[in-house]
Amino acid sequence: MAVKKPVKTKPTKPAAKGKPVKSKLAVIKTVPTKVSPEDFINKVDNEQNRKDSFSILEMMKKATGEEPVMWGSSIIGFGNKRYKSPATGREVDWMVIGFSPRKANITVYLMDMSKHEKALEKLGKHKTGGGCLYINKLSDIDAKVQMGLIDTTLKGK
Repeated sequence: MAVKKPVKTKPTKPAAKGKPVKSKLAVIKTVPTKVSPEDFINKVDNEQNRKDSFSILEMMKKATGEEPVMWGSSIIGFGNKRYKSPATGREVDWMVIGFSPRKANITVYLMDMSKHEKALEKLGKHKTGGGCLYINKLSDIDAKVQMGLIDTTLKGK
């Protein structure tokens, strides 16, 4: 059995003073599209989810002062931010805040859930996971607390 010789690689040089370090910008599949968010919501089968989605859309429009953009085929987002993983250094361009009406529930993308712990205790019926808040319908939660979650997320952008 032959022993393989180690492959020699050139050492990486640190960036020269004054020159930016290249980022590890990842290319992701979920990107902004030209599809109308309103048209997308109008196609949501569940009438309650459709009504709630229009309410959330207006809430987020008012809070951000921005127009909604479809990200991929099912996420409505507001704003754009480059997020960097502290663990890997990987960067992605992503929305600042957004939501998606799914069959099982409505997913609200708040990104950093750790800054919402106290407010979530007062929110009402919900689940969380990663940077997401999952609600079945708006009537299950306190609208003022929901607006506070949105505002807190935007302050951290």
